[in-house]
This record gives sequence, C-alpha cells and structure tokens, in this order.
Amino acid sequence: MKKTFLLIFTTLFTIATWAQAPAVGTGRYDQKIQEEATKLLSSKDKWKGITPSTDDGIVTLQGSARLLIDKLDAQKKVDKLEHVQGVRNHVEVEGNIPDQQLQQVLADKLRYDRVGYGIAFNALALNVQDGVVKVGGDVRDYASRDSAIATIETTPGVKDVIDNINVLPASPMDDDLRLRLARAIYGNSVLSKYATDPQKPIRIVVDNGHVTLYGVVDSQMDKQVAEIQAKSVPNVFSVENKLMVAGSGTK
Repeated sequence: MKKTFLLIFTTLFTIATWAQAPAVGTGRYDQKIQEEATKLLSSKDKWKGITPSTDDGIVTLQGSARLLIDKLDAQKKVDKLEHVQGVRNHVEVEGNIPDQQLQQVLADKLRYDRVGYGIAFNALALNVQDGVVKVGGDVRDYASRDSAIATIETTPGVKDVIDNINVLPASPMDDDLRLRLARAIYGNSVLSKYATDPQKPIRIVVDNGHVTLYGVVDSQMDKQVAEIQAKSVPNVFSVENKLMVAGSGTK
C-alpha cells in the first residue's frame, strides 16, 4: 500500500512539475531560443513575471507585467533573438482601474503632452473599455502621435492600445496657416485669457486649408469669437467649429 501511494504521489508530483516548467519543442533551435529568451527575461525586474515557451521557433510569452510598455518591450526584445520565427504575447497587464477613472487620468495627461511643441495644433479623443484604450483624432506630426502612444502605454491600468490617430500630411501652407490662426485666436482680446493656459484649450486642426476647432471655452460668445477669428485668416478654405462650452454639454 505504501509503495502504491508513493508511486502515485511521485507520478503526480512529476506531472505538476512538468506542467509548471516552460515548454520546449523539438525544433532545431528551440532549446537555444528557450535558453536565450529565459536569460533575457530574467535580466530585468520588469520582465521577471514573464515566462517563455518555445515550439518550432515560435516563442509564447505568458505571465504578468506591471505596465503595457513592459509587455510590449519584452515581445520586441525576444523577437530579435537569433532564430526566433515569431512571438505570441499572452502576458497579462497587472492592475484593474475603473474605465472612467483611467480615461480621466489619460485625458489629464494628454492635454499637457508636448507642451511647448505646438500642442494647440493637436486634437485627440479617448475611449476606454475593460482597460483597452482607443485613441483617435488628428495630430500635426509623428512625434506628437508617438508621444501620445508612449504616454498611454506607460500608464498603470492600461491593458492595450488601439491607435486610430491620424497624422496630418506635411504642408508648408498648413504650417503657415496654423501660426496665423493661433495668432488670430489667442491674440484676440476676448480670447487672450486662454493663451496663458499651457494646455491650450482651443485646439486648431488644419488639413489642406480646412480648419476644425476643438476644445472647451467658457461661453457661447467665446466660441463664436474663435470661429470669427479663424474665418478672418486669409487662405482658410473652411472652418468647422466643434468647440464645447464648459458646463453646458453642448457644442
């Protein structure tokens, strides 16, 4: 009876140990890939919750990471290892922040992102569902897009990012219009109070001479003045006024 119990216990222990160990396939380079991937992931604290398994050159990452950027960086690094044919990233991002709270945190960050680099000419929109962030809107250059994505990826609680940001085409004419529109709007005596706000609450999107105004202003009069000022700038083809009036919930 003791021998039977010992045999069963040993068998179960062996199966449990095998199940917990990273799997290695029989592909030509699987063992080498497994060793390199394990060494890489154990080299940094941010990856120590991630374990690799390798089968026929494909590495599957499992476990957890504190931030989305840590999950994505692990995939990029492993994918660059010699003989790796692809990476399946099943890593879970830690933390569960209510969607509304997470969306507010991100909105506050993005409003001030790239202050001093023409943020008045970018307009972004956010939606968060189950920790997955959808970000869209228009930005004037790729640096603005990349900065927004990096801000989201490094925020705790973000599980994934869907990037729908439109980078506007490079245009010297539009760049000239952006500067003249900013002077016309922020230099107006009624609207000059917004010029001192680093988040630039009136956002000016220019696409091939067509202008859209986004953001939040204090009154209906401010909204109307901003539109009048935009229309007064030479070479503006059209103006769409999507400014919101604070507290009214209306456009």
